[in-house]
Amino acid sequence: MSQTHSQIREGAISEVFVGGFLNIDKPAGWTSHDVVAKVRGLLGIKRVGHLGTLDPDATGVLPLCFGKGTKLASLLGDADKTYDAVLRLGQETDTEDASGEVIKICPVPDRLKSEVGEAEILDVLLSFMGRYLQQPPMYSAIKIKGVPLYKMARSGKVVERSKRELKILSLNLLASHGGDIAFRVRCSKGTYIRTLCVDIGRKLGVGAHLLSLRRVQAGPFSIDDALELETLSAYCQDGQWEKIVYPANSVLSALPALFVSGVARKRLLNGVQLSMSALDRNDPFKKGDSLRFLDAEGRLIAIAQALRDSESHAVERVSMESFFKIKTVLGDGGC
Repeated sequence: MSQTHSQIREGAISEVFVGGFLNIDKPAGWTSHDVVAKVRGLLGIKRVGHLGTLDPDATGVLPLCFGKGTKLASLLGDADKTYDAVLRLGQETDTEDASGEVIKICPVPDRLKSEVGEAEILDVLLSFMGRYLQQPPMYSAIKIKGVPLYKMARSGKVVERSKRELKILSLNLLASHGGDIAFRVRCSKGTYIRTLCVDIGRKLGVGAHLLSLRRVQAGPFSIDDALELETLSAYCQDGQWEKIVYPANSVLSALPALFVSGVARKRLLNGVQLSMSALDRNDPFKKGDSLRFLDAEGRLIAIAQALRDSESHAVERVSMESFFKIKTVLGDGGC
């Protein structure tokens, strides 16, 4: 996403207290839940959640939602993520990262420690582009029969895990030296970068584990605009935290917008279906799209799912047939 913080935040001040989003730069050593708890205390708001867990040792973009924004978290959950990672060749660990115990050591050929091996390393990296079948690590929050895998792993158990189809959208070699490989990867939801490092190492024939990880993009949220917790705390102490809130309507600006006013707006807020003729105007949309309903002031008041294409109503705009299913009503205050 190319939107800047100021572009996303346009018109935010009047909306922040009903809900929105924050872009936090998670520090190393904190769990995602730790960050949520800290921000909940700083804002004095109970309803705070995060979008996409980061491991404790990882840093970078951790988007948070609060207030009415928590109702919209699912609309951002499938967003692509971008990470800067460093893997270390020659060692595999039980957790697949630097926090675990070394379980396998393999000598790393000199060619892979120098510029000579960069072409070989790049070829292996590029081989993961596109469709990628990945087996989730044992140290993960995925549940089998209601039990998280990491709990089984801590008790010494290893269970069979089905591979999941993911997508690697881009993978760039940033640097390679002494057996450490730095790369940037953009990937689909649910990709474990730890496991990707292990798979890269095995394809190079020497094994590997994740040494460090920093998330630099999550959907519309960029590391360039992410705030450290100390900075957020300072904004809160000055009573200025609303200035760094991302309003939900701007974060979801990629979704088609439909405008309603007057009686149609009141009916929508009461959960009543509308016809296309009740709209003041609308963006084109396709069946299955998530839709933003905006009032005359441009405030987000509801989210719905399209039941058919907007083009199918172009000629019969007066039809009373419903074209959407309401998912979330945010109310008069918008979000």
